[in-house]
Amino acid sequence: MTSVAGRDEDGDRRNVSDATGMVVLAASAAWSLITAAVHDGRPEGMLLAVLAVAAGYAVGRICGALLPVAAPCAGALAGLGTAVALPHLTPAPQLAVPMGHAGATPALLTLSAGAACCAAWAAGAALPRLLLRALAVVAAVTAAVLGSVSGFIACAAVLLCSLAAGRVRRRGAGIAGLALAAAAVTGLTWAVAAKAVPHGLFVSLEGQLTPHRVGLWQDALDMARRDAVLGVSPGRFGELSPTAAGTTPSDGKPHSALLQQAAEQGVVGVALLAAAFCWVLYALWRSRRPTPVALTAGAALTALAAIASVGNALSFTTVSVGAGLLAGLATARPLPVEPSRTETDLRAYGDRPAP
Repeated sequence: MTSVAGRDEDGDRRNVSDATGMVVLAASAAWSLITAAVHDGRPEGMLLAVLAVAAGYAVGRICGALLPVAAPCAGALAGLGTAVALPHLTPAPQLAVPMGHAGATPALLTLSAGAACCAAWAAGAALPRLLLRALAVVAAVTAAVLGSVSGFIACAAVLLCSLAAGRVRRRGAGIAGLALAAAAVTGLTWAVAAKAVPHGLFVSLEGQLTPHRVGLWQDALDMARRDAVLGVSPGRFGELSPTAAGTTPSDGKPHSALLQQAAEQGVVGVALLAAAFCWVLYALWRSRRPTPVALTAGAALTALAAIASVGNALSFTTVSVGAGLLAGLATARPLPVEPSRTETDLRAYGDRPAP
């Protein structure tokens, strides 16, 4: 039994988490409007992404409370179906070297694997858990069939982390590990753009990422250095990047969420992006859902952050909605189980049934 004071304290903490998320998302939208007004930019893409995350999160909270197993299962199937139906999903005309495998495809499959594993932990019986984890394996195999190496690695990592989460006793340690992993990937991305890694490692990474993408990152870093506070304004990277201008056609993106924020919205934009990710991890830490569910969702969202650091995943509305949906499902407040009328009457009238 939980005391009334304990329930009130837990509710206050969850309210703080929700309020923090609202402030972070509102600040992100407001800052994009401010930077766009200063340099005559186009903030519509950023505003749409914020709206997509908020909408997905709200739907996830509702569906996760009502259908803790069916809702994430349906989300996993929807993400898997979208990735299969649109394997080269891109936000703009195809480049000479398709970027779909570094964008929406691995992101959707990773979120699908995470949702399937969350549903598995929420299921009570052994057979449904086995089938739902098999769905996560299908997501990984689909990534391999579609040629997305990053998607396969991310799905496999999410599945392994989910299996390991069942043995974790202290949720905070797992959340801290996910935060460190995300920081390591984003730090490496920044170091590659700045050529701050050993030459041999730089050449190896450039071969994997392609010189074109590394050139986009370097252009973004140059823009960030030019105006570190405000950036060049949302939507203007394609106009000012020599590498993007030399590619026909071009989607006008640096293919890194971190560097795009740095170039277009300055250090404040980067801080808001980091704050949004930290808020999600904090909400998962405070969630009343079982620890394996929270850590599985955290692993999937951390893998998404890694994919977004080296690709254009967050340029897709479907990915933003999926990320918000998974976060909402994993932080949904379970509905209270009300006693039946018979039990209430017996308590009120003692051992005699109420007339």
